[in-house]
Amino acid sequence: MHWEKFAEQPTRVLLYHKATGEVVTRRDPEGRPVVFTQLPGLATARWIAVGRLDINTSGLLLVTNNGELANRLMHPSTQVEREYAVRILGNISDTTLEKLKQGLELEDGKARFDAIRFSGGEGANKWYHVIVSEGRNRLVRRLWESQEVVVSRLMRVRYGPVVLPERLKARTFYELTDKELDLLFEFAGLERTDTPNTTAKPAHKSHNHGKR
Repeated sequence: MHWEKFAEQPTRVLLYHKATGEVVTRRDPEGRPVVFTQLPGLATARWIAVGRLDINTSGLLLVTNNGELANRLMHPSTQVEREYAVRILGNISDTTLEKLKQGLELEDGKARFDAIRFSGGEGANKWYHVIVSEGRNRLVRRLWESQEVVVSRLMRVRYGPVVLPERLKARTFYELTDKELDLLFEFAGLERTDTPNTTAKPAHKSHNHGKR
């Protein structure tokens, strides 16, 4: 038995570009595509998703083998900003935008967007970037829908200091470098005690990219 492989493993963090239609779970009884099958195998640990994205939301999903780091990044007290690109149908009045920023009562309590920025669009479709600081289930979608706004696309583009790389295609991932990990630990207010992961390469594609 090679006990040394059960010693503390170097922290690894992947930025995964989740596609619409994939689910953030280990097994899906309905047979839908699962994000974890797109990730490299781990010898002694398992990947932990930092928060979730629902099946109809695409974009940045952080996964790590470090439970403490994952918990810190998800904990409500950390108030990590999450930024989303949202495509909506029709025009939104300034009054509605103001309501969304001031706060609205949802079924699980008051919620609001910390910031809303118009980012273009042609015809009936308009794009906005919105920021929230909590990870309640389907929060971004529910806030818009509370104002009877139809969301046709929703994509997470940032989680805290981590931004989805523009060139990262759906169903592929990028592994944080050692320096990037240091910055993420610092952001999370944690001291990094593991040994640097010298095997990490700047970028990867998922090992079974192309399978659907």
